[in-house]
Amino acid sequence: MLIAAAVCPHPPLLVPEVARGAAGDLDGLRAACDRAVAGLAEAGPDVLVVVGGGAADHTHGPGAGGDLRPYGVPLPVGPPPAVLPLSLTIGRWLAERGGLAPARLVEVAADARPETCLVRGAGLAALAPRVALLAMGDGSARRTTASPGRFDARAVAFDSSVAAALADADTAALAALDPRLAGDLMAGGRAAWQTLAGAADGAGFTGELLAHEAPYGVGYFAALWR
Repeated sequence: MLIAAAVCPHPPLLVPEVARGAAGDLDGLRAACDRAVAGLAEAGPDVLVVVGGGAADHTHGPGAGGDLRPYGVPLPVGPPPAVLPLSLTIGRWLAERGGLAPARLVEVAADARPETCLVRGAGLAALAPRVALLAMGDGSARRTTASPGRFDARAVAFDSSVAAALADADTAALAALDPRLAGDLMAGGRAAWQTLAGAADGAGFTGELLAHEAPYGVGYFAALWR
């Protein structure tokens, strides 16, 4: 049964060793992510599951690690070899920073169908009597002319709808996100958020939006569901 959930983004610059002199730019977001993970710890889960987007559907065990070497710093996260995608590497880093050890790190294909994500989430919620879930995902990367992707006028409204769903713990709104629109807007968190929606369906959570910002033209969210 899912007893708590958190949502965090996964920019490499969230890690101070990667950000270096720019680490201060994300101090507020990093603190919000720490608060979200602390909320999971306070819930006292039997099992922590980290969910994030990747190249394919795959479940990694607790011994799976990643590395931030591709982002300029040879910083292992977990044991070698580095097999985790960026989303789960940052998820593991945040969990361990908060004193939690993930039991499973679940990679969800970026193009996974919504119904597949929902079913997978429901299965994760049934893993143990007390399950906590950390869903890793960024919003649109097409918000401004300085964003990584070309500006799209729909991006800010899309991110605002995600923020509202996270604030209200609205599983129906997350489940209804259009995968084609999310893909067009380069919103990498869609599959992870819909997996969360499947895990939390009917659980009666209340949500708290801890951060909604876009310092580099990419939507970042931090939220805690209790």
